[in-house]
Amino acid sequence: MQLKRMKRIVLLAGLLGSTWFVAGCSRSTLNYQIAESIGTVGKYENNEPVETPKMAEERKQREEAQERESELQAQLDDAERLAQGYWYEEAIAMLSSITGEDASDPRIAQAIEQYQQAQDDLTAYEGDVAHLCFPGLIEDTMRAFDGDDMSYNYSSSMVTTKEFKGILESLYENGYILVDIHNIAHDETDDRGVTTMERQKLMLPPGKKPIIISQDNLNYAGIKNGDGIATQLVLDDAGEVKALYTDGDGHDLKGDYDLIPILDSFVEEHPDFSMRGAKGIVSVSGSEGVFGYQVTDTTVTSYEQNRNTVTQLANALKRSGWYIACAGYSHSYMSDMSLDGLQSDIGKWLSEVGNLIGQTDILFYPYGAEVGYPSDKLTYLLDNGFQYLCGLWGDTDYMELGEGYMRQTRRFVDGYTLENAPSYFTGFFNVSQILDEDR
Repeated sequence: MQLKRMKRIVLLAGLLGSTWFVAGCSRSTLNYQIAESIGTVGKYENNEPVETPKMAEERKQREEAQERESELQAQLDDAERLAQGYWYEEAIAMLSSITGEDASDPRIAQAIEQYQQAQDDLTAYEGDVAHLCFPGLIEDTMRAFDGDDMSYNYSSSMVTTKEFKGILESLYENGYILVDIHNIAHDETDDRGVTTMERQKLMLPPGKKPIIISQDNLNYAGIKNGDGIATQLVLDDAGEVKALYTDGDGHDLKGDYDLIPILDSFVEEHPDFSMRGAKGIVSVSGSEGVFGYQVTDTTVTSYEQNRNTVTQLANALKRSGWYIACAGYSHSYMSDMSLDGLQSDIGKWLSEVGNLIGQTDILFYPYGAEVGYPSDKLTYLLDNGFQYLCGLWGDTDYMELGEGYMRQTRRFVDGYTLENAPSYFTGFFNVSQILDEDR
């Protein structure tokens, strides 16, 4: 085939060459006519009928240069993404590992200098650390607030997705940044071998204020399917945690219909809202399910499948920066429990829920009902690994460090407090600006 093509080119060249001698046809015209006849117009430089060795070498060099540039730009983009989330040391290490010709590219040195300066500019934050805690979210207010016997409960105890998105925007604009609760304080052992809980220096960008966001007792119990509210957490095709929601036409959808996926998407769009990958905390109990799945009733047909699903969801959450907290098995007032009652409740949570979601050191007191400090019940909690103990307090950020624990209050954000105590959130967001008009 190649021989026939070359013979055709030679023949055409000979014929057209004769024309050139007669009519004065230029080389470029001749090349074009040959290229047109064999279908290679625009393929080679100056419409040469074939790619010459020089042209092939030049093309190879261009392609290699383009490939190197593409790879380098991808590395620069990856480093920039890390830096946007304040992973400065990791971004610098990535760029410093580049070798060969690309190592001398001025963009690398410029980026390293920029990230090093940003790292040096981090300052220690020493003030209060706020913790905003939310219930489940309402997606479709028209169906949730339709006047039936569930409407008032939804309105008073829940927040709409529109309100939560508005709150995130306000927090972001007001300079708040998500932090890991473990970076506020953790155990340190001194030279004598004595271990105590010590306040840590939260190193934050200038002007930023730390905040923790959480969702309380996520079991979806008491939600009526079809009321415009998500009913389960699920994994999408990419393995990301989403909420299962039934729309007005009865179609089941996976998407950003509850707090966790909404916050995940917000951080994806605003990586500078999260300090080194921090997301939030979600607490779970057990008696009424976990993430919308019944995991303790062995008579349920999907019992084993439910337990496997909860484990998959928990692992996906932790991989993406979330922590899972214990809210007790029965989600009851721990202040009213006897020591035996607390031991039974927490023991059941550990054996039936904790073995699914993995070890946790965070406890959310149901309804903010804390145990005594000190007390035998506190000792029991600490002995079972719970070091970060979160109560409730409407309008105050309180933190206390004790022997082996950090005690912190949460500000609970629900429909009732938004409408009746808007001053609780002054400095975080303006309730009048985020309140859903459909309430």
